[in-house]
Amino acid sequence: MKPSLTALPATELRRLIGTKEISPVELLESCIERIEAINPAVNAIAARAYGRARGEARAAAAAVLSGAPLGRLHGLPIGIKDLQDTEGLLTTQGSPLYRNHVPAADSAQVALVRAAGAIVTAKTNVPEFGAGANSRNPVWGATGNPFNPSLIAGGSSGGSAAALACDMLPLCTGSDTGGSLRIPAAICGVVGFRPSPGLVPMNGRPLGWTPLSVLGPMGRSVADARMLFAAQLGVDSRDPLSHALDPAAAASTRLADLGSLRVAWTTDFGQCPVAAEIRDLMRQRMAAMRHLFRSADEVSFDLGEADRCFDVIRALNFLASFRERYEKDPGQLGPNIRANYEIGSKMSLADAAWAHAEQTRIFRRFQETFRDYDLVMAPTTPVSPFPWTQLYLAELEGKTLRNYYHWLALTYFITLVTNPSISLPCGVDAHGMPFGLQVVGRFGGDIGLLDSAAALEQAFARIDGLGRPVPDAAKLSKPRPDLKSIVTAAPDKPDI
Repeated sequence: MKPSLTALPATELRRLIGTKEISPVELLESCIERIEAINPAVNAIAARAYGRARGEARAAAAAVLSGAPLGRLHGLPIGIKDLQDTEGLLTTQGSPLYRNHVPAADSAQVALVRAAGAIVTAKTNVPEFGAGANSRNPVWGATGNPFNPSLIAGGSSGGSAAALACDMLPLCTGSDTGGSLRIPAAICGVVGFRPSPGLVPMNGRPLGWTPLSVLGPMGRSVADARMLFAAQLGVDSRDPLSHALDPAAAASTRLADLGSLRVAWTTDFGQCPVAAEIRDLMRQRMAAMRHLFRSADEVSFDLGEADRCFDVIRALNFLASFRERYEKDPGQLGPNIRANYEIGSKMSLADAAWAHAEQTRIFRRFQETFRDYDLVMAPTTPVSPFPWTQLYLAELEGKTLRNYYHWLALTYFITLVTNPSISLPCGVDAHGMPFGLQVVGRFGGDIGLLDSAAALEQAFARIDGLGRPVPDAAKLSKPRPDLKSIVTAAPDKPDI
């Protein structure tokens, strides 16, 4: 294994490519070597595109030598979440229904990152159809956490987060409905950014006017994530929420003045299920960083009936996506998909109208917080990672949770208000597992949030116990065949 090159920041790798100090071919081969050495221990990677990637790496190297204009991501290997279409490369969505599905075209955002010079090297693992925060499915198996492969890597962008944490790839894409960028980033010790809806185009949403789901970047640092974010930006007429943001402003590395910022923080937004040890840890983290800010106050929030509201709006999306398949044969869908669909099938038009009105009320109350504060902080996840063999968290400290995704309330509450949010590595918990700090910015304030996150990341690196944890690669040298034990429908041709 050669972790030295693959462990470098994506921003530094792009600089080294541009100055001819490394070749895209050399970098790609280092990533492939790293994947083949480490992936058997965590199972983060789904389909591979090594053959095509090698050809693109050679072309990228030739472009550098010829003095041709280079894209923002020129020559950088990238992992694409297996919910996103990749032309000529398997996109299974973790479902047996798509185990041999090879799209004829890239999704809008994949086309953008390719146009920026990224080299699509592999797909990254997900829960079936992205439902849930445990990245396991019957096509590829389960993704284990890089810090302990017996535990979950989060989801639904769990494969991307684990691949980044293990230095397999410098950049990976993700998506987020109820926390799918933020949760795996928190659990694996990397950065996951949920941008404002419409900035990264989504051409495949059946309900195009609904802002619940977004696409976004993941990286090992804020600078890496925002470099990818800048390449993902674009206006696309297939996405009715699509609108423009200056890529140069998105990519520019700036540090906010933390000393001028007023921070509101909470352990649970007033009603989210959160373990006592995570509440205590959040208080400890805030005490350790309080001196960085102008003020840092524990604040009460009124987010109304956010759980029920999210139930309805989420279910509407599942009704739109899965009605035909469910009515034909519900058994062809996994338990999480069926649960979501069945929640929606029992609802009425009055329920839908109430939910959209309640979301509007929650949104307006939440924005009032920013009259007095510049950032909102909370834990990203309510518990330390649990075994991947447990599909989801059914109860917490003796209390039964409402459904399979109730334990994700800390992140889906922020989904409802649509503010940009980011999960930053912030040390480890009492079990030695990464702790993620969720930081929420102003409505539409993506650039300001990224600037604040960059400053926080730099400050955390100087404060004992707050820096980004790194998994021990030596403990990932042995394959974990148990992660493949749930595979029932492996693809016929997983590689190109």
